Amino acid sequence: MPRGPQGQKRPADSIGCAVMVGRLAIGEITEILKEPTGKVRSGQAGSKARAKKLSQEERTAIAKKAAAQRWR
Repeated sequence: MPRGPQGQKRPADSIGCAVMVGRLAIGEITEILKEPTGKVRSGQAGSKARAKKLSQEERTAIAKKAAAQRWR
């Protein structure tokens, strides 16, 4: 059985997936999600600290550079 992004067991076929979504929607089954790892929490804290440290102009320049890379 394939695994979802957080390690959940997922059906491989589309009908099985639709049945699972229906069961989740009506509350017949529940998914237990993993807690975020230390790396995730650390990354989120680091991004907040970096955003607080940078000025508005620096954040704008970084965002423009990233957009230019995406649309290149």
